[in-house]
Amino acid sequence: MSTIETYIDQFDEEPGYLNFARFAPIGQNVRNEQLGMNDLLGRARFGTIEGLDAQDERVREAVARLVGFRADQVSFQPNTSLALMQAIFGVTGGVAVAASEFPSLPFAAVRAQQALGLNVTWLQTDDGRVTPGGIREQLDDTVTAVAVSLVDFRTGYLADIDGIRQVIGDRLLIVDAIQGFGVVDAPYEVADVVASGGQKWARAGWGTGFLALSDRALSQLTPVLSGFPGSEVMGEVLDEVPPPASDARAFLISNPDPTAQARFAVALDDIAAAGVAAINGEILDRTSRIIDLADEFGIPVTSSRAENERAGIVVISPPPEQLTVLTASLHNHGVTVSTRQGTVRLSAHVSTDEETLDMLRASFTSFASAINV
Repeated sequence: MSTIETYIDQFDEEPGYLNFARFAPIGQNVRNEQLGMNDLLGRARFGTIEGLDAQDERVREAVARLVGFRADQVSFQPNTSLALMQAIFGVTGGVAVAASEFPSLPFAAVRAQQALGLNVTWLQTDDGRVTPGGIREQLDDTVTAVAVSLVDFRTGYLADIDGIRQVIGDRLLIVDAIQGFGVVDAPYEVADVVASGGQKWARAGWGTGFLALSDRALSQLTPVLSGFPGSEVMGEVLDEVPPPASDARAFLISNPDPTAQARFAVALDDIAAAGVAAINGEILDRTSRIIDLADEFGIPVTSSRAENERAGIVVISPPPEQLTVLTASLHNHGVTVSTRQGTVRLSAHVSTDEETLDMLRASFTSFASAINV
């Protein structure tokens, strides 16, 4: 059995699940890791504390392997939103960001504006797509950082972060990678900040995430939310408040959850073993088949068809008067999706099987019969 087949074989979610862009069911290896950590926490045998403490280095090294940063440039975070807050609050000058991004970015920008006077430039987009050409025309001297999603949560558009890097010059590039991390072989090395959680495509469950910072970002970002584990003193800090550390530890507020770190680490080790490129190939195959099904039944696909502009998300947009019929058909056939703002978002992973695609076909068949009565 190949490594990608071994990776796929550990997942056993119920057929019909096409909502990985919202939450991805965890695999057997992550479940086993969770059980092992629960045993440690329950028994507190000799050496337990040392084993728990070791999870921080373990998870930072696992993240570093996938994003191409050093382990000391990575800090574990409990979710993407906090990681982005840490980065945006640390910007001096101004940040350019689209209001249409997932709320984590706009909220971080506005809260930093309200609390610290950060200048915010709201980027206009091409129907939700943040492109290098679109950004170029909107930058001015007040912008010191540009924040963008690797994959747009509404449209499924895979951003050209290499192209964006080229047009923004020496400004900081902040990337919210949550909708692509673990399944998109992205050039993370061109970014100054990469933030992601592990509950979606990485399949590690909630409470997992990271913040990766280039040396340039570490030298320019102010660690506003920096707690005692993020000081320049290693270990317990008593009777003093020393300056923040010079590495990514500076962006820690409190001690991380070692159980979450262990879950995230094993999930990332599995991804590295299977290979992001191989995982991406499997997902592109499934999304292509979903697009073909939508085309067969005449359901408009509004997400990109080009493989270099998509990851695991397919967006279909039926006429407004048909949306309720379509969502009812999907529900009646046990197909789990996300519906918002008149569109249906279907997101597939490597474990999306033939039975799931058959269920999707059956739901489309029922939909077509209902609207053609």
